[in-house]
Formats: sequence, C-alpha cells, structure tokens
Amino acid sequence: MREFASDPPVEERVGAALRSADATLSLAESCTGGLAASFLTDVSGSSDYLDRSLVTYSNDAKQDLLAVSREALDAHGAVSEPVARQMARGVRDTAGTTWGVATTGIAGPTGGTDEKPVGTVFVGVAYAGAWGTQESFASVERYQFDGSRTEIKAQIAQHALADLLAAVESSD
Repeated sequence: MREFASDPPVEERVGAALRSADATLSLAESCTGGLAASFLTDVSGSSDYLDRSLVTYSNDAKQDLLAVSREALDAHGAVSEPVARQMARGVRDTAGTTWGVATTGIAGPTGGTDEKPVGTVFVGVAYAGAWGTQESFASVERYQFDGSRTEIKAQIAQHALADLLAAVESSD
C-alpha cells in the first residue's frame, strides 16, 4: 500500500529537490528496515544524492554507528524524540551529507505500550548548514499509524520522505 500515491511519487520529488539543491542524503532506519532507501533507489539516478542508509535496528547499532547516547536510550527508549533527533544528526554527520533522516518506531503487531502503542513513530530530519552559519538543525515529528506491519512500515517510510521533501523545499 503506497499512501502517498502522487504524480510524480514523493521519492521522485525528493530526488529532484535534492538534485536541484546540490544536496546529499543519508538515512538511519530502524523500524523501516531500509524501506525508505528502497523507495529512493527505485528512482534511476538516485546515486546522485543518496549516500547511504544504515539499518540500526538494535540499541547497540544506534550507539555504535550513529553515536546515539546511552543516556537518551535509557531515559527515553529507542522510540522517542531525543533518539530520533540523535539518529538523524548522527547519520548526517558520520556520512558527511547535507541531510540526514531517521525513523524509529513500533511497526507491530507486538511491542506497543499504552504510552507508545503499535504504529507510533518518530521521524527525524537533520540539515547541515555551512560551517560558521549556525544554520544546521534537526527536527522530529511524531506520528501514529494504523494497519498491518507492512502497511505501517510503508506509511512511515513515505512520511519520512515527505518530511524530508518539505524541509528541503523550505530551506531553498
């Protein structure tokens, strides 16, 4: 199920926006398991802007590959705003790309709690401004999706790309 069926699809619009801005992208995917990167690589020429996607499913991977702090993981859990922010910044900075996007959530059907039910996700988007400009930023959005595990994963990946697109377009 591709909720963001549009003409052209969001992954094509992301590619065009990144290409136009001469920008690069890296992804840190947890709950989506590489699906956002898969959508992006469905577009011919995506190697012009997509540098890498890391599937950092475990807490150890988040710490090792993205420098997510133990304190954030302990205090807030992997599915949280602080962790999504650190993931997006971490992948942006370790890859040296203009943009970093992170997904962390609960795709279900198990694993939810009252505070964080199945379908809860945090999407982080981080931008690297030029040194000395203090224009770098990271933002995080929380979403709640319904459906099967594969439907939730697709919705998360599509929303992550849509959030990136909005950020790229607003930074022009």
